[in-house]
Amino acid sequence: MIRLATAFVGAWTLLISASPPPPRVSLPLILGETLPETLSDFGFFTGPARALRPSQGVVPYQLNVPLFSDYAEKFRFVWIPPGQKAHYTSDGVFTFPIGTALIKSFGYRADFRAPQSDVRLIETRVLLRRANGWIALPYVWNADGSEAYLKRAGKRIDVQWTQADGTPRAISYAVPNANQCKGCHDLGGTLTPIGPKARNLNDGEQLNRWVRQGLLDRAPPSAPTVPKLSDAHAPLGKRARAYLDVNCAHCHNRLGPANSSGLWLDWGQPDGVTLGMGKRPTAAGRGSGDMEFAIDPGHPERSYLLYRMQSLDPGIAMPELGRATVHSEGVALITAWIKSLN
Repeated sequence: MIRLATAFVGAWTLLISASPPPPRVSLPLILGETLPETLSDFGFFTGPARALRPSQGVVPYQLNVPLFSDYAEKFRFVWIPPGQKAHYTSDGVFTFPIGTALIKSFGYRADFRAPQSDVRLIETRVLLRRANGWIALPYVWNADGSEAYLKRAGKRIDVQWTQADGTPRAISYAVPNANQCKGCHDLGGTLTPIGPKARNLNDGEQLNRWVRQGLLDRAPPSAPTVPKLSDAHAPLGKRARAYLDVNCAHCHNRLGPANSSGLWLDWGQPDGVTLGMGKRPTAAGRGSGDMEFAIDPGHPERSYLLYRMQSLDPGIAMPELGRATVHSEGVALITAWIKSLN
């Protein structure tokens, strides 16, 4: 178990204790052909809580809308080789230089009603930009949080916690195997990151901070943004579309693994049949629940997109990977949106 002080990422606050100087990140390991057996080999983290205390040059960041992963808390970091920068693009993932590492740790508090309580680290996923493309490596943490070990075959871990509303939860958490990582990170047959896009990083300051930190070449004032799901002042439709963009569109886009479905849920998709409105199932099988349309405007109870979000049946549930429980808040958001359509 480790202790994390929660704070806005721009003023990233961590418990401070006496420790030796942080190690340097190992660029040769990022670029090389080997697959390090332990996460600490890379030098991304230092101190007793190595998944939460970044080494020099390893920068924490946040997304406006994170992918739902069974209510796990996530801690995201990026490292770019000194002297290199990511190239801004207004749509899609930034172009990151060779040698980049994207690091994401997953963990749970025993009680979500106690935000200062201990976090149990479960896994850390690493995306490395090597000369021949990105590779994904899953590392699983040991019981005392002192080290994470490479588990290319994935792993099942029992996790229990108390939800913010006092509801006890217990799941068999799935650490994906290396092949499953590509199942979500596939774009046109190439493994690629999902989260670091202008619209999902742009919170009014974070893109400019990346420029100041030397991570990004530019941040135009016109950079797009998606609203946070908790932003009650943002239009319902935009919040719903942001949710679908992050949780579904990594597969449901013209170049994604689900492109043959004809259901494309990315942010730039216009309203209409390809967004699911009045779209009949083509490859849903029993996932359609005998419903006629992915989205039946005004009728969430007759929309199989929502039906699949509410299911835990492996042959029906969407997304197919990364969850063993229903995202109640996401279901409520999409339900309200479909009900508002006419």
